[in-house]
Amino acid sequence: MVEILMLQEDQSAKEKVTEVIEQDIWGTIVDFWNLGWSYKLGDEPVTITVGLIILVVLSFVITSIVLRMLRSFITSKLLEEDKLKFISIFKFVKYIVYVVVVLITLSSFGINVTVVLAASAALFVGLGLALQELFQDVIGGIFIILDKSLMVGDVIEMDDRVARVFEIKLRTTRALTRDDKVMIIPNHKFISETVYNYTQNHKTTREAVKVGVAYGSDVEQVREVLLDCASEQKGILKKPEPFVLFEDFGDSALMFGLHFYISDSFVDPKVKSELRFRINNMFKLNNITIPFPQRDVHMFYPQNMPPKEGIKPGEND
Repeated sequence: MVEILMLQEDQSAKEKVTEVIEQDIWGTIVDFWNLGWSYKLGDEPVTITVGLIILVVLSFVITSIVLRMLRSFITSKLLEEDKLKFISIFKFVKYIVYVVVVLITLSSFGINVTVVLAASAALFVGLGLALQELFQDVIGGIFIILDKSLMVGDVIEMDDRVARVFEIKLRTTRALTRDDKVMIIPNHKFISETVYNYTQNHKTTREAVKVGVAYGSDVEQVREVLLDCASEQKGILKKPEPFVLFEDFGDSALMFGLHFYISDSFVDPKVKSELRFRINNMFKLNNITIPFPQRDVHMFYPQNMPPKEGIKPGEND
């Protein structure tokens, strides 16, 4: 009899504990979970609760962990150059995935996502207009990365400035000019404007130095002197060989062009400067004159008009 009473007391105690857990503790958790506020979006009521906020945060955290693991897995199998390109595109994809996850979470919680999107249409239009260039930059960055029209290390010319690319991001590209200044270029310019890429096909580029000599000079000697200068100049490639073009009969000089090849077009101003110094010195040693601009002015006076004082009629000046 005593044992039966003890069992009944234990059963009663368990029921009370269960009742306390269900009504007090769990009930408090449920009340906290459902705590929030409601408002009407059009004709549809929308309720924002603590539970919804926690679910959105958890979905962000879980999605971020999964995306990070996926990125690490894929990049571990790529080359270093392709790895940087993939990471840039992956950043753009990551934002899209976050938006999709949030919409799915809201929809699973009973919120009509269609109503939210419809009510936010005006906001999205305004953002689209305000961020139009940003989207153009992002799309331009994706095209650059995918079609490989621009690579890190390329020497480019844009807006009459030559620079070497050292970083390509999703929105902008950074390049270092010859003055050691950084150009930050929006990526949409690479798909909407003309850009000269000196190293798209190969690193070797052809450069030229122009020079004029006086009329009456020995043009064969001029060619030999120019070729000798190119062959002795450091930084000019032996193959392909330099060559000289007799370009024009100028107003004051015979115009020549010394064409040569270099392996680093980023430093070609230095090579050209040293070459001009060498040409000037060699011309002096070989008595080849670089003429000043000259003009012959012939003055004629009508027979009935007296000439100015000090000038005889018919005299050329």
